[in-house]
Amino acid sequence: MAEEDRNKMQPTSSEETLEEILASVPDSTLYDEDFCEEPEDDPSDDTEAVYDEPWDDSDEDSEDDASNDAEAGVSEGDTEALAKELTDAEKGMKNAHRFLIYLVVFLFVVWILFFKIIGITHMPSEGMEPRIDAGDLLVFYRLDRDAEFDDVIIFEKDVDGTGRETMMVGRVVAAPGDTVDINENNRLVVNGNAIVESSLLRVETIRRGERVQYPLTLGEDEYFVLSDNRTAGVDSRYFGPVKKKDILGTVITLIRRNKL
Repeated sequence: MAEEDRNKMQPTSSEETLEEILASVPDSTLYDEDFCEEPEDDPSDDTEAVYDEPWDDSDEDSEDDASNDAEAGVSEGDTEALAKELTDAEKGMKNAHRFLIYLVVFLFVVWILFFKIIGITHMPSEGMEPRIDAGDLLVFYRLDRDAEFDDVIIFEKDVDGTGRETMMVGRVVAAPGDTVDINENNRLVVNGNAIVESSLLRVETIRRGERVQYPLTLGEDEYFVLSDNRTAGVDSRYFGPVKKKDILGTVITLIRRNKL
């Protein structure tokens, strides 16, 4: 019985073979750390490093932000330039509009002043010498047609009876309601009184033709007008009294133009 058990406990041939193999392998080989160490990574192969590293897009974001800022800056600058141009254009339009208004107002004032209130004409002849010479500019007030004695007036008259009126200049010597006469001594008489005219070159006032009959009483809108130069002037002695409606205005001043 003891012998059978001893036989059972002895290993078989296969078991003996395995034990022999293991016994032949050195212990240093079975427990060598280098033999069991994992293979090192190839430094030339960086594929894993590339994919293992996290994706950093901060640089691209900064570049995009810079590009957007540049575009925004350009756009903002263009907007400011356009706004400035529009503002300048609006100012130009306003200035042009204001200039046109001022020009229209100025022209209107000039038209009112020189065509409705003030008139300018030249002395056409030597009939008013020595006070007014031929060629002098006469400034007259259009709104004053109620002439008085000794006023110099501008008027229009049909001198030769052809229907064509001529602008003339003369001095009022008799007003509406007065009686005018020229006596045998060639003196001007108004309302029975001889008029002293010391400013004239020649005091004699000679009758001209038979068109005017003396003594002459003037109507309510008639004036008797004579030239200061009684010899060369053409006046009421030729064509009779001047109607109020024919008076253009009263001379207020003159500008010397001759003999400059």
